[in-house]
Amino acid sequence: MSLLTTAILDSSQLKRLGEHKYSSHGSSITEAVMQPFWKWLIEKVPRSIAPNTMTLSGLILNIISAVILMLYCPTAKEEAPRWAYFFCGICLFIYQTLDALDGKQARRTNSSTPLGELFDHGCDAVSAVFVSISTSVTLQLGVHPFECFFLCFVGLALFYTAHWQTYVSGTLRFGKFDVTETQVSIIFCLIITSFFGPAMWSYQIHGYRISFLLLIFSTFMSLLSFQKSFEVIFGGGGSGRNGSTVAGTSVLSPMMHFTAVVLLAVMVMQRSPTQLYQNNCCLFILMFGMVSAKITNKLIVAHMTKSGMDFADTTFLGPLMLFLNQYLGLPISNESLVLWAAMVSIPIKNHIDRIDI
Repeated sequence: MSLLTTAILDSSQLKRLGEHKYSSHGSSITEAVMQPFWKWLIEKVPRSIAPNTMTLSGLILNIISAVILMLYCPTAKEEAPRWAYFFCGICLFIYQTLDALDGKQARRTNSSTPLGELFDHGCDAVSAVFVSISTSVTLQLGVHPFECFFLCFVGLALFYTAHWQTYVSGTLRFGKFDVTETQVSIIFCLIITSFFGPAMWSYQIHGYRISFLLLIFSTFMSLLSFQKSFEVIFGGGGSGRNGSTVAGTSVLSPMMHFTAVVLLAVMVMQRSPTQLYQNNCCLFILMFGMVSAKITNKLIVAHMTKSGMDFADTTFLGPLMLFLNQYLGLPISNESLVLWAAMVSIPIKNHIDRIDI
C-alpha cells in the first residue's frame, strides 16, 4: 500500500468485523461506584436517541471545551478565565457519562453492532488527545516543557497499549485504577482550578511543586498499568497460534507504529532551532496526538477484523513535513507555518478508517 492510499477493508475483513464480539474483563474502583448512577440515568434517556449520537455529542463537548482552553493558553503557560476550567470540567464529566451510557443504550435498544464499538473506541482515541492537552494547560506545564511532553505522550501511550494488549489477547482489560479514575482526577483538578486558579499547582510542598508531585503519582500509576499490559503482551497471553495476536501476527508488530510517532515528535522537538514545541505547545501536541489517534484506531480495526497492521499511512505526512523541513536545512524558516500546514494536512478521514461497505 502506498503512503497515499486510503485503507479499505476487503470482504474477508468485513466478514470478520461483522462476526466480532466485544470482550472485556475487570472493573475499576470508581466505575463500580458510578454504576448505580449510570443505571439510573440510562432509564431517563429516550430510546429514540441513538447510541452513536450520545458518543459523538460527548466528544464534541469535550473538544469544544478543550479548544477554548487552548485558545486562551496556546503555550500552556498562560492563565485562562476561571469559567473556562469549570466549563471544561463539566464537559469532561458529561463526556464520561455519555461514554458510559452509550453501550447501555445500545444493549437497551438491541442496537449493539461492531461498527458502534469501533466508533466508540475511535472517539475515545480522539478524546484522549484533548484531555491530555486540557490537563497540561490546567497545570501550566508549558512552563516545564519536558513534563508537558512526558505527561501527554504517556497518556496516549497508555491508551494505545491498552488496545495493543487487546489485539494480542482479544479481551479489553480494566485495572482498579483505569480511565474512569483518571478522568475523575482530571475533572477534580479542573473544578479546583476554576476556584483557585492554575497558580495553585505551582505551590511547593517540601520543595516540590504540586504539579510535579501529581506527575510523579501519575507516572507510578502508569507504570503499573504498563506492567499489566506488557505481562499479557509478552507473557504468552496471545489468543492466536503460539501466543500470537488475534490475527496470528507477532505481538511486537504494533510497537513500531506508536514508536514512530514518538520518535518523530522527539526529533522535531529537539532539532528545532526556533523552539517550535515550546512556542506552540498545544498545537504541537494536538498534531502529533491526532496522528497517535489514527494509529490507535488502526490498531482497533486490526483487532476487530483480525488483520495485520500495515505501517504505511497518510497520517505520517504531517510529522514528516516538519522533520524533512528541518532535515533539509529549514527551507521554510517559519516552522510555525509548517506546523499549521502539518495539522491541516491530517484530513478527517485519517481519524476514523474509511470502510467500503
